[in-house]
Amino acid sequence: MVAPASSLIAPSRRGFLAATGSAFAALVASGCSTRTVANGPAADGYGALVPDPAGLLDLPQGFSYRVISRLGDAMDDGGTVPDAADGMGCFDLGEGRIALVRNHELRPGQGAGTTLTSGYGKMPDGSFMPGGTTTLVLDAKTLAVQSQHRSLAGTVRNCAGGVTPWGSWLTCEEPSSLLTRSTHHGYVFEVPATATGLVDPVPLKAMGRFNHEAACVDPETGMVYQTEDRDDGLLYRFVPKVPGKLAEGGALQALVIEGGVADSRNWNALDVARGAKLTARWIDLDDVEAPLDDLRLRGAAAGAATFARGEGIWMGEGELYFCCTNGGAAKLGQIFRLVPGRGKQADTLELFFESDSTDQFNYGDNLVIAPNGHLVVCEDQYSDTVDNYLRGIDRMGRAYPLARLRQQTELAGACFSPDGKTLFVNAYSPTATLAITGPWHA
Repeated sequence: MVAPASSLIAPSRRGFLAATGSAFAALVASGCSTRTVANGPAADGYGALVPDPAGLLDLPQGFSYRVISRLGDAMDDGGTVPDAADGMGCFDLGEGRIALVRNHELRPGQGAGTTLTSGYGKMPDGSFMPGGTTTLVLDAKTLAVQSQHRSLAGTVRNCAGGVTPWGSWLTCEEPSSLLTRSTHHGYVFEVPATATGLVDPVPLKAMGRFNHEAACVDPETGMVYQTEDRDDGLLYRFVPKVPGKLAEGGALQALVIEGGVADSRNWNALDVARGAKLTARWIDLDDVEAPLDDLRLRGAAAGAATFARGEGIWMGEGELYFCCTNGGAAKLGQIFRLVPGRGKQADTLELFFESDSTDQFNYGDNLVIAPNGHLVVCEDQYSDTVDNYLRGIDRMGRAYPLARLRQQTELAGACFSPDGKTLFVNAYSPTATLAITGPWHA
C-alpha cells in the first residue's frame, strides 16, 4: 500500500474505498486484478433474470430490491423529492448511518426553483435553476430512510459526478451548448455528505466550463479526472494547487494518446485495438472558463484525443474506468481503463471493452466497481421496444445481464454501500431510488 500524497486527501486508502462505496477492497483481498481480452462468449454472471411480479426490476435468483425514495415523497425540509434522478454517491457517516447524495438533472421549466441565499442560478423571472442534489440519510443496517432534504439548488442539469476521499460529492452540470453560452453554467460543485441543508452553490471554475458528466479522484495524488458528454469530448484531469481543496484552484489538462492516435471512437477505423496498452500524456488547457463551449475543440486542435460521449467514471485500486456511451464500430459503447503513472512511469490507456451487439451492452452510462471486481454499468438508451439493463462486465472483459428495468427510463447513479452488501441505483424518471441486495461477493 502506498500512502496518500497528502493527509488532506484521506487518512488511508481503506478509508477512501469505504467512502466511495465501491467495495474494491474485496477485490484487492482476493488477489485478483482486472485483465482485458477481446470480447468473448458472454459471462455466466449471476444466472438468468427472474421476472419481477411488480413489473419494475428483474434480478437473478437470490437478489432482491426495495424502493427507498420516490418522486413526490415528502422531505424533511418541507419540499418533495424532485424528478430526473441521475448520478449518486454513497458515504459512511459513522454511528450506523450512511448518506446518499443524489443528482437531479433538471432544466429550466422542469420543476420549481428553490429559494436561495445567494444569487447563483437566478433566472430572469426571479426563480432559480431547478437542478441540484438531494441527500438521503439511511440506517446502515436496515436501510430505513432517517431523513432526506435538498442539499444543492440553483444549478442546472446535474448529471453525474463523483465521490471524494474527503467525504464530499462532486456534482457536475451538463448544460448543453445553448445553456453554456446563454447562462453562467457548466461547472462542478462540491456538496459535503454531512450537509444538513442547502449548501452555497459555489462553482469550481478552475475545473473547467463544459458539458460535464462525471468525475473521480485519485486518492494518492488528489487529481480529479473528468468526462465530457459530447460526441467529440475529451478526457480531462484537474491538478489542484492543494490536494483536497479544489476551490483554491489548479490546472486543467486533457489526455493525449501517444503515437498519433487522435480518435478513440473507432467509428471509421480501428484506431484503438482492444487490450492494447497505449501510452498517454497530458497537455495544459487555457481559457478554461470560456463561454463558447469550445474547450474540447481547442484541446483537440492541440493534440488531445477525442472520445465518444464520455460518461460514468470510477476510481479503483491504482486504476480508473470510464464509459463512452456510443463509442465503438457498432456505436453501442466502450469502456476504457486508465492507469495513472507513478513516479517516472507514464500513464497507460487501454480499451477494456467495446460492445459488438445490444445483447452485450447498449449505451452504457454511469458505472461502479462491484465487490467481486466486476464493473456494473447502467444503460441509457431510449426505445419503446428495448429495456435498459444493469450490465456486469467481468474481469475478462465479458458482459452479462445483471438487472432489467421494466420501465421506459434510464438507470443511473449506481453505487455500493460501504460494506459492499447493497447496490443503490436510480430509475431516472419518475424518480425511484432502489436498494438491491444479494450475493455481490460471489
